[in-house]
Amino acid sequence: MRLRILHTTTYRYEPPATSVIQILRMTPGSHDGQYVAEWQIDVSTDTKLDMHEDAFGNVTHVLSCGPVGDIQITAEGLIETHDTGGVLRGTDERFPAGMFLRPTDLTSVNPAMMAVARQLRSEAESDTLGFLHTLMTEIADHMTFDEDPTHSGTSAAEAFTLKRGVCQDYAHIFIACARAAGVPARFVSGHFLRADGLLHQDAGHAWAEAFVPDLGWVGFDPANSICATDAHVRVAIGLDYLGAAPVRGTRYGGGTETLTVAVKVEQAGRGGPSQSQSQRQG
Repeated sequence: MRLRILHTTTYRYEPPATSVIQILRMTPGSHDGQYVAEWQIDVSTDTKLDMHEDAFGNVTHVLSCGPVGDIQITAEGLIETHDTGGVLRGTDERFPAGMFLRPTDLTSVNPAMMAVARQLRSEAESDTLGFLHTLMTEIADHMTFDEDPTHSGTSAAEAFTLKRGVCQDYAHIFIACARAAGVPARFVSGHFLRADGLLHQDAGHAWAEAFVPDLGWVGFDPANSICATDAHVRVAIGLDYLGAAPVRGTRYGGGTETLTVAVKVEQAGRGGPSQSQSQRQG
């Protein structure tokens, strides 16, 4: 599948900020099942983008500018994908899988989550892949997709208790429960082409990857209750959302900050479904 993506992030500062520093993780990489045919990032203001790779191998740009009243960051390109059944191959794995057992504040578990993880793991016995599929289904059944009650700082335990959230929350819950059951798991930010052309989140998409012995990393999208397919475009990974957020940074000076995000994903060369979103990872 050929997917064309347009991801625009706009910051407005009133009064203007004295200085702004942002870290951008908006550039996908190529691997088995995903080839970056075209990609570019443009910034509206006069600034220098320093490109490097972070510890996880994510392509990262550092933006610094100021004084500035508004910044528009546009990432766009063409990605060619094919379905690998969710199995990830051809990536630069810089850490042993066990490193992704490390808990974070956003992937903490509460007693109820721990009980679910242990029960499902016990029932699956040595079938790690089966456990992960059952966990994904359990989360989809437990949760209701709802943009209102959660935000980018909501933890897995908080969202699980609310029984509501967006794809970021579903991914955090999956990761937290998998780790609690001894299965390495990590956060993935990216894009997703909806078959129906409709969106129920504000921007981008998020899912998880879990490590299965003798198979490797496998993508699980609990918000849609499917493994990653050729409709998914993988951009960045991290222990949680904070390590894979498309834009994250700080500013000095200025007053009110307004953030607007718009994402469009469409199948290139066809009049198929597209998705347009505004604001946060969902």
